[in-house]
Amino acid sequence: MGGETVKNVLERGAENRTEEKIRYFQAKQKESYEFKVLYAEIRAWEFFNHPEIGGACYVSVGGLDSITLLLFLRSIGINVPAVSVSVLEDKSIQEIHRQLGVLPLKPLKSKVEVIRKFGWPVLSKEIAGKISLLQNPSEKNATVRHSIITGDTGAYGGYRKGTSMKLSQKWLEKFGGYENDTEGVSYGKPDFLISNKCCYYLKEKPCANYAKESGRFPYMGLMASEGGRRQKSLMINGCNYISPGTKRSCPFAIFTRQDLLRLALDLHVPVPEIYGKIVSAPDGTLKTTKAQRTGCSMCGFGVHMEKRPHRFDQLWACSPGEWEMWMHHVDKLPDGTWYGWGHVLDYIGVEWREPWRQFEVQESLFNQEGA
Repeated sequence: MGGETVKNVLERGAENRTEEKIRYFQAKQKESYEFKVLYAEIRAWEFFNHPEIGGACYVSVGGLDSITLLLFLRSIGINVPAVSVSVLEDKSIQEIHRQLGVLPLKPLKSKVEVIRKFGWPVLSKEIAGKISLLQNPSEKNATVRHSIITGDTGAYGGYRKGTSMKLSQKWLEKFGGYENDTEGVSYGKPDFLISNKCCYYLKEKPCANYAKESGRFPYMGLMASEGGRRQKSLMINGCNYISPGTKRSCPFAIFTRQDLLRLALDLHVPVPEIYGKIVSAPDGTLKTTKAQRTGCSMCGFGVHMEKRPHRFDQLWACSPGEWEMWMHHVDKLPDGTWYGWGHVLDYIGVEWREPWRQFEVQESLFNQEGA
């Protein structure tokens, strides 16, 4: 084997199998809409009838994607409970949840409590987690912190260099200053905390508690095409994933956004007001006339990549009072000054002032296209 170790051979074999799974998944993503809908039905029933599941399922519901999933499952005869931490969603989404009989769950902590104790959910879950480690140094995470600054893994990671563990230079300039003394650098650091723990306390743990107490396993409206940290996992594990520690089904895993919106129209899904309407552009592309994606009103993950009107502009249009609170009156800086998302967005270079002007222009364009 030319000096190769058994470990190297096994690792290469595992990598090849992973690449093969991803290619197989990507091939299904290119299939027709009709194929994908039928495939979703087959996978949904396969999960429901699995010996380790035995029909003990529930639907985790949030925005339009998972509302569509709930009605899709009902349309094919899978009638299982639907649950949501609805209080985190936009009021128009909460109204649809009530209409559909979705069981509301309570978050473990309030949004403000999570931010004050742990920090702001900004940039992405992965980046926020890395910054949180920098802000909370310990002997146990010293190697990881070094890797976040330099990309070098040290002995623990096989002395690899230039790994993806390193923060991008843009965010190192803003958040790497906690390691200035240890790494001999001169980066900046903010006067507020960053964290990726919001979802755990607000959504993940309440749903996990429901699953444990009820003995049920979730259907989720995740799609690999949406990207994010779950994309590769969906490509490798497919729609249904059943292991000793995790059992879940994502029937829409191979869907694109266009597939989802087309299915929503086919099923006459009630579209929450925050999304506006589903309309067809001149080239046939489907889109919603207002928000394209929604989430918790205090979440900042990905906002730095959005064009205006971004999610906080949309919040101003729907609820100026809530916008005012989140922008200015969430917590106090070390000098006692009240601050909110406005201060955080300023630090990462995201415009947020005068959202009404931006929103009015965009809304006018939406109305013209949807007319």
